[in-house]
Amino acid sequence: MSTTNHQVRLAARPVGEPRATDWEHVQEPVGEPGDGEFLVQVLCLSIDPAMRGWMNAGRSYIRPVEIGEVMRAGAVGRVVASRHSGFAVGDHVSGPFGVQEYCLSDGREVTKVDPAAAPLPTYLGTLGMSGLTAYFGLIDIGRPEPGQTVVVSGAAGAVGSVVGQIAKILGCRVIGIAGGEAKCRLVVDEFGFDAAIDYQNEDIRKALREHAPDGVDVYFDNVGGDVLDAVLLRLARGARIVVCGAISQYNSTKPQGPANYLSLLVNRATMTGMVVFDYADRYAEGIAQLAAWRAEGRLKSLEDVVSGDVAAFPDTLLRLFRGENHGKLVLKIAD
Repeated sequence: MSTTNHQVRLAARPVGEPRATDWEHVQEPVGEPGDGEFLVQVLCLSIDPAMRGWMNAGRSYIRPVEIGEVMRAGAVGRVVASRHSGFAVGDHVSGPFGVQEYCLSDGREVTKVDPAAAPLPTYLGTLGMSGLTAYFGLIDIGRPEPGQTVVVSGAAGAVGSVVGQIAKILGCRVIGIAGGEAKCRLVVDEFGFDAAIDYQNEDIRKALREHAPDGVDVYFDNVGGDVLDAVLLRLARGARIVVCGAISQYNSTKPQGPANYLSLLVNRATMTGMVVFDYADRYAEGIAQLAAWRAEGRLKSLEDVVSGDVAAFPDTLLRLFRGENHGKLVLKIAD
């Protein structure tokens, strides 16, 4: 075990896309666990679009990362020292360990994971927060019914790919929106969507008229902006829109709100925000169902794993906003 802990801390609040100067690379001694604590060696970091929002000051669903603070990140790791009765050396765990090589924890918000049951990166994707976001957002807010049409943006991403697969399991017709021919092919051939729309090379409104002639019953939105506006014009009566994210807007200095929102009135539709932390008391339920579907071969996992050290975090994060990831983006920093 190293005696030095390398960390990435927030140095400044970004304006637009995060830059190298917004980060500080720090070294400090690895801490020793006190009573009721354990030390985790971080192995894999979850790279998520929500990180961009956490870097902003101001009121949100979670407090912002403060200047000088280790960047917030979900991660999986291995316990390497313990004075906690519930966690032993050698246990593999998932929790909010941050962008650093080692983390001291008292066990709050930490769960044990089994690397024999699934690869560790899967516990950051399909069997982690991404999968739970898809599960609760679609089932609790989207409320799809068999035969209905579900549209998912960011369909080749960590959340969107799971949303579409769950919708298929529930008997829905599923249309994915993704960027580029390769991602659209992945959405249909790998994840089993009925159709895919390439927002980079197709007219979204025209494609929606073709693929959803009777309208969209459930729209799971991960991108916002022009894509959201296009779908708003194709809503079926009583449609439900799940607002999960708006990655197209996160680095914008002039965010774009929906222009076609009156479609909600015309179609008696609803648009509801979704934050996975609200379902913390039901995580076990969600993970159990996701794991069962995965074991049955009905739910596929795709992790885009980048190998490097913690210093690679800033560049890896930018891959999300450039649309370079396929599935769940993970930074592997140790074996």
